[in-house]
Amino acid sequence: MLYDDRSPSRPYGAAVHREYCRFQIQGPRAWEVIEKLNGAPVEQVRFFRMGTIDVAGETVRTLRHGMAGAPGLELWAPYAQHGRIRDAILTAGAEFGIEPCGSRAYSSNTLESGWIPSPLPAIYSSEAERGYREWLGVDSYEAINAIAGSFVSEDIEDYYLNPWELGYGSFVKFDHDFIGRDALEKVDAERSRKKVTLAWNDEDLAKLLTTVIDRDGPGYQFFDLPNANYGSSNFDAVIDADGSTVGLSLFTGVTANERSGLSLATVDRDVPIGAEVRVVWGEPDGGSDKTTVEPHEQLAVRAVVSPVPYAETARREYQGGWRTSGEL
Repeated sequence: MLYDDRSPSRPYGAAVHREYCRFQIQGPRAWEVIEKLNGAPVEQVRFFRMGTIDVAGETVRTLRHGMAGAPGLELWAPYAQHGRIRDAILTAGAEFGIEPCGSRAYSSNTLESGWIPSPLPAIYSSEAERGYREWLGVDSYEAINAIAGSFVSEDIEDYYLNPWELGYGSFVKFDHDFIGRDALEKVDAERSRKKVTLAWNDEDLAKLLTTVIDRDGPGYQFFDLPNANYGSSNFDAVIDADGSTVGLSLFTGVTANERSGLSLATVDRDVPIGAEVRVVWGEPDGGSDKTTVEPHEQLAVRAVVSPVPYAETARREYQGGWRTSGEL
């Protein structure tokens, strides 16, 4: 079960009671678990289509997902029923080798599957967005978003990413009107950066992981596990052998399945799969004053430009589209 702060809540005395809980059933045998849980076959509807199944006597709302390279479901249930539904899922999945995954490990899967989860909302500079910015609450995601990482620019638009850089280019269709169409028509998709996975060098990653017990070393920015991001939107500079910035590393961590340090990135079109680059880990000038940052030195971590999705099963089984780099 994933504890979800975005779930609607209601105060009750001194506590806050959640109304809904959220579960994911994912993995190569997920659909076998789902059908056993439901007690009958379940139609494999198209990606991101919604439906229902029966779980422990409850009709549960579902969203067709596929976070592990195979069909799966996201489920919502009344929070009061979360224990009973969680137990039912684990019981149904026991014969298929199901393992419960906590909320901290949950998002590390994206490193294997290729979804970049938290790009900076591109709403901070346009006069057309002024009304929206003024409408937003002071505690909204857009208002409290913290940018982190080694890439630093005085121009907020340098942090904006277009659909092609994030791997969403196949979704862009100009056969109908929509908000933002004029801006997208001006983008040169052929010259936009491309989404890749960066496989971090083991020795360099070990330096980061052991810095907390290195009494004589310089001290690097803390690398948390399994997800190392220390801001809402992360932007680490990806540099080539000459020190030129050739891309941005956007989501970083370690995946237990691949036993590797990985990051999802967008790099210049002419950077080939297999090239070695460096990810500059840590912020310049000893670090910013964010509460998630301690004084540190930067480290240029070697990394190999790799396919996206990184996991072989995802590359083999995902339907082509937004998760892939288009070069596989």
